[in-house]
Amino acid sequence: MRCFPTISDLFEYLFHIHIAIPIQTFGFFVAMAFILAYQAFRSELKRKEREGDIHAFKREVVVNQSSLLIELCLNGLLGFLLGFKILGALLNYEAFKVDPAKYIFSLQGSIIAGLLCALAYIYWIYKDRKKVSSQNNTVTAETVHPYQLMGKIVFYAGFWGFIGAKLFDMIDYLYQHGFTSLHDLVFSSGVTYYGGFLFGMLAYFYVGLRNNMKLPFIADMGAPGIMLAYAIGRIGCQLSGDGDWGIVNTHIKPNWLRWLPDWMWAFNFPHNIINQDTRIPDCYGSYCYQLSRGVYPTSFYETVICMLLFIFLWMIRKRLTVPATMSYIYLILSGTERYFIENIRINPRYHLGSISLSQAQIISIGMVLVGIGGIVYLYLIKPKRYTLT
Repeated sequence: MRCFPTISDLFEYLFHIHIAIPIQTFGFFVAMAFILAYQAFRSELKRKEREGDIHAFKREVVVNQSSLLIELCLNGLLGFLLGFKILGALLNYEAFKVDPAKYIFSLQGSIIAGLLCALAYIYWIYKDRKKVSSQNNTVTAETVHPYQLMGKIVFYAGFWGFIGAKLFDMIDYLYQHGFTSLHDLVFSSGVTYYGGFLFGMLAYFYVGLRNNMKLPFIADMGAPGIMLAYAIGRIGCQLSGDGDWGIVNTHIKPNWLRWLPDWMWAFNFPHNIINQDTRIPDCYGSYCYQLSRGVYPTSFYETVICMLLFIFLWMIRKRLTVPATMSYIYLILSGTERYFIENIRINPRYHLGSISLSQAQIISIGMVLVGIGGIVYLYLIKPKRYTLT
């Protein structure tokens, strides 16, 4: 077993055929995480609308030739920027990984991807608006179903998720290195999952609340999709060897796990994408490094665990009749999983007296406490209150 910095490497390993595919493995699985989570969110929005928990709404749209042209131009520009930067980052993940913030604020990107996304956005808006009369100052009322808000949700959650991921990484950077310079703080290369998760979810809640959805239903609908996205994203971490691995595994594999491949117990991530540690003998090319000692492949563990948790959440979602139950269960499961996996991951530690915890563990404890408190409130405190009244 080895790492696969690009999809070409993975394809060649599986099928023994080399096809030049200029897509980074990590970027590919991040894109897959977004796509599959999008489908899960969309499916839940449709189901909740059928069950009457959320509703379609009417909005007035004033259309004339000038406003249509402006709308097409603005959406074309938005599509270009998204394609230029986001798809450009996926196509050139190595440069993005080295310094994400510098890449985002530079002129680097994919012009072809930007133009394709711009055309797609323009066509999408034109197709939607061509149903409306071409006469000037036409006022029309259109029905908007909740699942049609997914485009806005993805944009808001993606934008604010990146901001949050960067801010939380800056907190870690300050704790480890102190304030060295504004440039080092802003342009450090890391991002933090929980920062992206918290800010992305707040943006998702904002869009839902602005469109008259109730918070418990918004939270419940998002839980399975978030778990799925995390599981898929971790596949990219594992296959590319992006540094999200565990501590050195000094333990000998027990006899009852003899059937387990050695790399699942301790893995040295040969050909990792960040060129970490020791050069591989007789290897030539861009990715010729491996770890000198085997570490816990924590990304693999999280993929398996979180995929099972997603299946569990998906199976029980229709059986939960009390709003907010799903979201509280998600908080407990996700927080518990991350807390324990952090014990064998390499992450900065915050020292609280004699207790040493990572940022993710501190947040995980909060998630579990909120989840347990929410379940207690829904099933023990709230029913009694209603009984008394």
